[in-house]
Amino acid sequence: MNRLARNLLIAAVALAAAGAGYLVSHLQQVLPANPAGARELLALTLPDANGASQSMRQWRGKLLVVNFWATWCPPCREEMPGFSRLQGKFSVKNVQFVGIGIDSADKIRQFSHDLPVAYPLLVGGTELMGLTNLLGDREGGLPYTIILDRNGKLLQTRLGLWPESDLKKTLFALTK
Repeated sequence: MNRLARNLLIAAVALAAAGAGYLVSHLQQVLPANPAGARELLALTLPDANGASQSMRQWRGKLLVVNFWATWCPPCREEMPGFSRLQGKFSVKNVQFVGIGIDSADKIRQFSHDLPVAYPLLVGGTELMGLTNLLGDREGGLPYTIILDRNGKLLQTRLGLWPESDLKKTLFALTK
């Protein structure tokens, strides 16, 4: 396959994935999840964009909002500024947001330089898509967000864009 054909194929796949992500983001649905997925997630240690290891257990005892995302995903990028604002508002209520990028460290590092967020961004890579499936993401779509209680119990999942106002209401209800 020549270089032009390969690049066109890559562009077509990326465009199809972005289109699917956009469509899925507008589904705004909550899917059933396997509780074992939460235990598996909390057992992970992932690098941040600078290569430092971050254990998910460091946030045990907090209401944990985990967002699976990718730099190439438009709805992911759209919801992240709202997540940053909510991190600022709810940190006093012991809420912690964590973004797990299904992407490379280089792309996540560049993204965080271009659009800084107020919460940790970890590098999960595509191998974590199996875990998102266990956590209820049967479609394999992004963004995918879960909320774990302070004991690590899976409370809620959301496939697609989670509007800031909707998530704010959810967090208010969970932090009363």
